[in-house]
Amino acid sequence: MKFLSFLVSRIGKALVVVLGVVIINFFLIRLAPGDPAAVLAGQAGAGDAAYVEQLRVAFGLDKPIMTQLLLYLKGVVQLDLGFSYRNHVPVLDLILERLPATFLLMSCAFVFSIVLGVFLGVVAAKARYRNKRRWIDSSVMTGALVLYATPLFWLSLMGILLFSVVLGWLPAFGMETVGANLSGWARAADIAQHLVLPTVTLGCFFMAVYVRLTRASMLEVIGMDFVKTARAKGVSPSRVIRAHVLRNALLPVITFAGIQLGQMAGGAVLTETVFAWPGIGRLMFDALLQRDYQLLLGIFLVTSIMVVVFNLLTDVLYRLIDPRIGAGGQQGAAA
Repeated sequence: MKFLSFLVSRIGKALVVVLGVVIINFFLIRLAPGDPAAVLAGQAGAGDAAYVEQLRVAFGLDKPIMTQLLLYLKGVVQLDLGFSYRNHVPVLDLILERLPATFLLMSCAFVFSIVLGVFLGVVAAKARYRNKRRWIDSSVMTGALVLYATPLFWLSLMGILLFSVVLGWLPAFGMETVGANLSGWARAADIAQHLVLPTVTLGCFFMAVYVRLTRASMLEVIGMDFVKTARAKGVSPSRVIRAHVLRNALLPVITFAGIQLGQMAGGAVLTETVFAWPGIGRLMFDALLQRDYQLLLGIFLVTSIMVVVFNLLTDVLYRLIDPRIGAGGQQGAAA
């Protein structure tokens, strides 16, 4: 019952957060410079005032701002995110078409960053604690600092130049080979090849954070009394690290991973633009250039829901790993 109450409370707060994000994004978009009706009229080659006004009426831009907000909120409740006047299709259809590509890139980058980051963090912490091969700790931490300080766009461009242009090992752009008409395992292998560079470049930045966080958490836990007690009882060093130190050291890593998933959705915008990856990040960039307000609002709503869901899952996972933590213990992470 306590867990059910915790879950219901979290879901209720998540809905409030999503509603607040929807309202704030609506007003921020309306405050942005540029009239979408004028932009669309200019693209159609008809810039007269009558045609612009006709477009404003067609897209509801002539109504008071509060009326527009209420109509938009009513549509959101009915899963109607509006119509993209630039692409001439419903916004929800466009987002659902691009969402799988973004999920694929984010999940691969997340697994790559957290697995490699935790592993290197454990290696660095063990080398530091045992005072043997201190150069391993220094090398890992220096590499993590360099990756963290390197701009994501520069890393992406250098990856393209090295592995695509110079060495020719990996494709540089797109999700799959255009015109290849592959199917089955051949298509899966082709997508995997195109996925390598975006995954590594997006994951390297977050991997550097996990390395430093895992190392710091392990060095903090490894000197605690319960670890010394386990060693005094004759527990093997590998089991002490795995069952006692790492399990407790991973708690802050899990909390931070949920927050980082939301940031990874933002980083995917730049990565998808550089690598021409057909996800919602690239779609948002195009919508911004085209002043497609309805599409922008829909993308903001979907990405906000993704971030809130990631944080909710993090809270639930944290509670399952360590039931001693009360429902209020992770409120800061959810916020």
